[in-house]
Amino acid sequence: MKEILLCKYGELTLKGLNRGYFEKLLYRDMKKRLEKAGNFSVTYIQSTVYVEPLDDDADIEEAFRLCRKIFGITTVARAVETEKDIEAIKATAKSYIPAFLRGKATFRADARRSDKRFPMTSPQIAAEVGGAILEVMPELKVDLRAPEITVMTEIRENKAYIHAGAFPGAGGMPTGSSGKALLLLSGGIDSPVAGFMIAKRGVTVEAVHFESYPYTSEQARDKVIELAREVSEYCGKIKVHIISLTHLQEVLRDSCAEEYFTLLLRRSMMRLAERTAEACYASALITGESLAQVASQTMQALCVTDSVVNRPIFRPCIGMDKEEIIAVARRIGTFETSILPFEDCCTVFTPRHPKTRPELEKVIEQEKRYDCKALEDEAFASMYTVEAEA
Repeated sequence: MKEILLCKYGELTLKGLNRGYFEKLLYRDMKKRLEKAGNFSVTYIQSTVYVEPLDDDADIEEAFRLCRKIFGITTVARAVETEKDIEAIKATAKSYIPAFLRGKATFRADARRSDKRFPMTSPQIAAEVGGAILEVMPELKVDLRAPEITVMTEIRENKAYIHAGAFPGAGGMPTGSSGKALLLLSGGIDSPVAGFMIAKRGVTVEAVHFESYPYTSEQARDKVIELAREVSEYCGKIKVHIISLTHLQEVLRDSCAEEYFTLLLRRSMMRLAERTAEACYASALITGESLAQVASQTMQALCVTDSVVNRPIFRPCIGMDKEEIIAVARRIGTFETSILPFEDCCTVFTPRHPKTRPELEKVIEQEKRYDCKALEDEAFASMYTVEAEA
């Protein structure tokens, strides 16, 4: 009995004449990602993607795990294919479904009949399949309101499919369908979550990371690359552009008033990020900022840092509490890496009392105390790129 995967997509079904464009992107992404699990065929019919192993070496377990992390897929079900005959369907249910029901007390049988030529209605199919399951597992009880497992029979154009319920997928839109953006990836909790949330909307993500060696360690850089790798499980390979800010930060420390240090540093970061975005053809920047979480994330401070760039800045975490951000980080698997105790460049030379309500004119006056452009040119010239892929 050969298992296949039934992957449903939700939001794509709302697209009009350009729906085929989104489906092709999803198909291409799935084919590429599933190569890690073996040889699979991928076909899409009527808002469902069918993933079928083509040989015995294909790993259906790994394919199931991978499909649940592909943007554009809302649910994934492990199913078996059978003939469109009620006796064949019942026989398949008796042999395939009990493995999923062991240890359970209740179940429900449902049916969906997209082929209206099938001679039985959906309730009749569900009743027959439910009865067949009770024949082999009489200890089970039927619960139509809150069953532990819902057994689904789907009658399609060519075949019938039986599965023990669908599992949530990553949702969102297919990777690459909404352009490219550059993520400022710090190594903390927030920025990987921000990258994930924007990637979920179909954006191809590249990242820029600022390091301050020897004030920050190689382990801190490796931590950031690992975070990018963990996010790449959902959106595919991420290029991480790494820029050294050591000299720039030393000059800032010696030249400007201490309370302006973080603001001036972040303005340079934003300018360098925009230059990097231009070099990699990214149309927007992404940050993990949450309003009023720290001194540099007050509304006035954000206005000061935003004033140096022309590209839009996506801040998907801006209205989230820290606990909400942490919950997403745990769900996507980046939290444990984010809390590893390695310093990042934002913790180097941190002012004791940073400005929380800065005035742009005074910030610009501080910026005139040093050769900002020359220092940023030097930093940009230090850039090198590492590719991160799960």
